[in-house]
Amino acid sequence: MEIKVINEYITLGQLLKKADFIQSGGEAKFAVKELDITVNGEKEDRRGRKLYSNDVVVIEGKTITLL
Repeated sequence: MEIKVINEYITLGQLLKKADFIQSGGEAKFAVKELDITVNGEKEDRRGRKLYSNDVVVIEGKTITLL
């Protein structure tokens, strides 16, 4: 899956919502602790992590490339 970054960056919490892993932003805090998430090959659990173009995020085995 590919997602275009419109601004300079998108946060991990926003990405979770955009990719339909959560329904609301309030769920992000719990989702990042429960889901298996890596950013560029490194484990991540901060919902505020800034993601930029060319980052590769894997959430529960689903790969998302940011454009």
